[in-house]
Formats: sequence, C-alpha cells, structure tokens
Amino acid sequence: MKIVIAPDSYKESLSAMEVATEIARGFCEVLPDAEYIKLPVADGGEGTVQSMVDATGGKLVELKVTGPLGSQVDAHYGLLGQEAPGQRTAVIEMASASGLHHVPTLLRDPLVTTSYGTGELICHALNSGVTHLILGLGGSATNDGGAGMLQALGAHLLDNEGKPLRPGGAALEHLASVDIGELHPRLAQVEIEVACDVDNPLCGDKGASAIFGPQKGADEIMVARLDNALSHFADITSSVGLKECRNMPGAGAAGGMGFAMLAYLGAKLRPGIDIVMETVRLSEHLKGADLVITGEGRLDSQTLHGKTPMGVTREANKQGIPVIAIAGCVSEDANVLLDHGIDALFSVTPRALPLEEVLAGARHNLYSCAVNIARLYRLGR
Repeated sequence: MKIVIAPDSYKESLSAMEVATEIARGFCEVLPDAEYIKLPVADGGEGTVQSMVDATGGKLVELKVTGPLGSQVDAHYGLLGQEAPGQRTAVIEMASASGLHHVPTLLRDPLVTTSYGTGELICHALNSGVTHLILGLGGSATNDGGAGMLQALGAHLLDNEGKPLRPGGAALEHLASVDIGELHPRLAQVEIEVACDVDNPLCGDKGASAIFGPQKGADEIMVARLDNALSHFADITSSVGLKECRNMPGAGAAGGMGFAMLAYLGAKLRPGIDIVMETVRLSEHLKGADLVITGEGRLDSQTLHGKTPMGVTREANKQGIPVIAIAGCVSEDANVLLDHGIDALFSVTPRALPLEEVLAGARHNLYSCAVNIARLYRLGR
C-alpha cells in the first residue's frame, strides 16, 4: 500500500512537514507496512519557502535586508534540492523582506514603505547562480509598484532633477525617467515565475491601491494619491518602450509588484499551487498511490479557490486516487468540497477550546485523528 501525504501548513502551529509527519506517524500505528510519501506543499503564500525546501531537501539562506520602513530586518529565501544538473531554483516570499509584519500597526503607511528588500533577496539569489526564480506574492506592506525592488536590482528611477526617487509609493508621483541599462545582468538568463492568485489590474477601482491599500494603512485620500502615482509609473514605463502591463491580470498584486515583474523582468504570473505542485513533482509521486491525504489549518468554501487541498485533489483525481482532507477546523460550508473531488473531511479539534489551546495541542490532536482515520480506512478495506 502506498499513501501520499501532501498537506499545507497549519498556520501559527505546524509546518507542512510537521503536519505530514504527524499524519504518517498516526497511520503507521495502524498500517505499519504501508509506504508513506511525505510531500509538504503550499499555495504560494506564507510557508511556501519552508514547504518547498522541506519537500526537496533544500536549504534556507538567511540574511539581513532593507525592511519596508528602511531599517534592517531578518529575511530568508530557499534553495531547492533534488534538481537536475545545471539547474538551481530559488524560492522567495516577498513578505519575508517586505511584509506587513515588519511594520507596527501605528506606523503603517504605504506612501513611504518600500519593496527594496525583496530586490536584495532576488539579487543575492542571482549572485548565487540560480537559473530559476520563484517569487511568492502576498502579505506585503508596500504599494510602490515594485519600484524599490527594481532599484535594488540596478534600475535607475529618477526625478526631474536626475536624482534617485525616494522610497515609497508616493515618490512615484515625481518619476521623470527610467533607465534599466544597469539591471542585474543575470536577470536575462533566469526563468522567473511569480506565484500570484489575484487578478487585479494595477490601477482603478479594482487596482492595487483601492483593494489592498487600506489594509496597509491607506485612507481614501492616500488611496487616490497612490493610484495616481502608480498610473504615472505605468505611463513612464510605457514611454521607454517596455510592455504595457497595467491592465494585465495580477499587475496589481502585492502593491503593484506584479506590474514590475511583468513589465521589467518578463516574469510569468501563475497560480501558486500550480507552481509548487509542478516544482515538487507531485503528479510523479502520486503514481501507484492507494490514498492521498491533504489538508490545511482551516477547510471552508474558500479552499476551492487555489488553496493547497484542492490543487492536490485535482492531481489525485486525474489518477483516480481517493482523497482525505484533515484540517485544524472544518467550517459549516466546507461540505461543498465533497462535490469537487475530496472524499472525506476531518477536523483534528476534539471539542470547543480557546484558540491558544487548539494551537498548542495541534500536534497531539493531529496524531490522534490520523490514528482513528487509519482504523476506519483499514475497516473499509
């Protein structure tokens, strides 16, 4: 018997590998002779780097970079293992360097926050010789259209006096010229994929500033100012002969980082779960499996939209393999997942408990749940 265990992390509690390990331990109590394939997965958001490093036997690279407010912060990216000769992949989460968690609530101001640190992570990865770069968007504190990231990679964004733009989204109002002649030379030799699960354009009512600006500290006046600044940035970008990308789906992701990746770096924007599953070769690992177990911290109707359990289920269904999903909690509307390929849903939470107790007991509760599911599975066989 072959069982593939491919979960996402349980946020604030267990990493994806820890989740897979506890499920495997519980099943081994009942089915000790089965073959267990532990394959931590993610959807491009928080935890993607750790999951992909764990799944491939890679390593984390830790360094200090420029945070959203200009001070130094601790950040990291992953170098994947098990690669073909001549291939080297780096996985970066934008939030690691430029995330909202780096900015205290009272200091959140997208007029001044910068994505420069994300550019420093990319630069470090390029200097290490990577041939493939995966960037996960989401959780950013910035609304600068990726301008800071471009500056860290060698682009010159200048005002009317020929001076470099100051950090932040508001500074784009004063952009007069762009020179990309000194962009990092290895960018032309690297395949860049961006894990992006939103389709917002750069500007307008559904753009970066209007939709995501308020959660980063922007009021109505600031949203309007930022939107105009991003529109001006797009105008200058087009004027120097770069691709017109402002209305492309995903251009508004992560405060306009999607726009910079498309227009300046020629990146491909794809659903995060698709990038991750392809990179860890999920479909290959599923061959010959009798059962697939997946899950995440919370299963609900939103799981349908690009989340790890549905991505894993889609691949398993192609090969006719039954799927069980185990989560920290299962919401009232989660049964809709049963109509989309998942065969059974289980919650590891044994009873109503305060959140801190649920998180603290997640490891034991997950193990106990896995034991009982394995007993039921054995009975069914």
